[in-house]
Amino acid sequence: MSQDHYHNQHHRHQQKLMSDNTEKNLLVSTLLNLTVAVAEVIGGIFSNSLSLISDALHNLGDTSALFIAYLATLIGKREHTHKKTFGYKRIEILAALFNAIILVVIIVYLFIEAYNRLIHPEPVKGLVMFIVALIGFLANLFSVLLLKKMSGKNINIRAAYLHLLGDTISSVIVIITAVLIYFLELYWIDPLVTFLLGIYLLKETYSILKEALDILMQGTPQGLDLLEVKQSLESIPDIDNIHHVHAWNLNDQDIHFECHIDLKSDLRITETERIKTVIHEILKNRFNISHVTIQYEYNCCEDKNMIHYK
Repeated sequence: MSQDHYHNQHHRHQQKLMSDNTEKNLLVSTLLNLTVAVAEVIGGIFSNSLSLISDALHNLGDTSALFIAYLATLIGKREHTHKKTFGYKRIEILAALFNAIILVVIIVYLFIEAYNRLIHPEPVKGLVMFIVALIGFLANLFSVLLLKKMSGKNINIRAAYLHLLGDTISSVIVIITAVLIYFLELYWIDPLVTFLLGIYLLKETYSILKEALDILMQGTPQGLDLLEVKQSLESIPDIDNIHHVHAWNLNDQDIHFECHIDLKSDLRITETERIKTVIHEILKNRFNISHVTIQYEYNCCEDKNMIHYK
């Protein structure tokens, strides 16, 4: 067995282990979050705490987010087919978008309930609220630690991780609120905290929504400067012009790129292989572009603008 073959096998084995570990951690976090959500609903009803019920609803939304992330990870591994030539990787983006929308709907509902509570304050059982919130905090913290290392893997897992991080922070705030209610009977703090948690979560959700929509609209990947790409490729001696450029994300990691390349001379196809190798090296090493499609030309395209306007 050659050394390269051994390294490739080892790399695939490591990727499989990482993928299996991701799926396991997502499933454990899902079940744990569901248990916490049910406990907080019961505790919130018994203690009459809106912020605890808010946290419970948030946890239910996160349970959905985690479970969808788990399913998306499984589906995303399916092989490419004649009908799905890009495979199922974009299911991760759809799942992240769906999770973000669910969270926004939950936040709007909580804002309405918090407003009603500010106008008509109701007594809250602080001790029950404290105990349930503390249990929720410990469970959420454990889930955050499970997903922290793999949160950069893709947008879907990052969305789930942010959900859990938001849960952990909100649990701390609910614990502090419970202490203030128990000792000082400041019942108006309960809906106020609900507003603060909602504003924080809206801010976190916005970035996920924006990135998911940019990818689905096939916008230019964030941080990729097409003018810089054009200048880099046009610095290759045999290339006269780069035009009709398109760059997009298949998911939040895989960048696809295509363009027309106008050559300075009428080269044979075999001679363009050398140019293609240089192009791929530049795009991969400088711009992290993983998939490249090139159309070679020689003085045959009238429109040589970088962006093709129909």
